[in-house]
Amino acid sequence: MQNDQKYLEDFIVNSIIGEGSEFVGEFKVDGLIRIDGKFKGLINTNGKVLVGKTGTVDTDIRAKIVVLGGTINGSVYASERVILLATSKLYGDIVTPNLVLEDGALFHGKCTVTPS
Repeated sequence: MQNDQKYLEDFIVNSIIGEGSEFVGEFKVDGLIRIDGKFKGLINTNGKVLVGKTGTVDTDIRAKIVVLGGTINGSVYASERVILLATSKLYGDIVTPNLVLEDGALFHGKCTVTPS
């Protein structure tokens, strides 16, 4: 039961910056943050960051997992995995032990694959 609880917690969105919204500042969160609007500042979480297709992020991101469907102008530091979806645009560097790039993803930067 405890594993089921942890699995479900991985999909609970703790915070959302919706389409049409803008946020400037420092964002620290436990769990998952989804960004469909515009964000500028600092993102630091021990969970996941999901940037939706309409999301634009101007910052460096530090997280466990980063899934990108929109645009990031900044570097990504993920302790577990980075996933760049077909609609993604990343202008910055990536440091992670696992990287997944879908066909069509745009990536301008350098990638460092670190041991897990």
